[in-house]
Amino acid sequence: MGLETGAKAPSFCLPDQNEKKTDLKDFAGKWVVLYFYPKDNTPGCTAEAVEFTARSKEFEKLGAAIIGVSADSPQSHRAFMEKQKLNLRLLSDADKKTLHAYGVWQKKKMAGREYMGIVRTTCLIAPDGKLVKLWPKVKVKGHIDEVLAALKNIRG
Repeated sequence: MGLETGAKAPSFCLPDQNEKKTDLKDFAGKWVVLYFYPKDNTPGCTAEAVEFTARSKEFEKLGAAIIGVSADSPQSHRAFMEKQKLNLRLLSDADKKTLHAYGVWQKKKMAGREYMGIVRTTCLIAPDGKLVKLWPKVKVKGHIDEVLAALKNIRG
């Protein structure tokens, strides 16, 4: 991953589940938990989104917005959100520009087969737009606790 803590978070403007453009600049002055995930309605991605939804009030109290990004379409995101009762903002990066900018579009291996895909990654972005914490190659179990603890710790 080419990103480093202290660097400015790469900007983006992507459609959300309602096809409304969402720009990172819209969150200036707020904390942002930006998480990249491989695919809507897959077991790990569903578990991660459901847990972020369950803990969303705790993030809100700390002034943090939660944004998920994958290459799935806005329609796929909408169906995923309805099926799982999610209250997150999910962005669609069909052209993969943001995935490349954040370094999460990488070569992956499964069952001896190599392919390009999204490596599950979370970025904590400070109100000034800088990356303060990165979690590359995330394992879902316990991850939301880690992100929440880091946010509380950094906020003091």
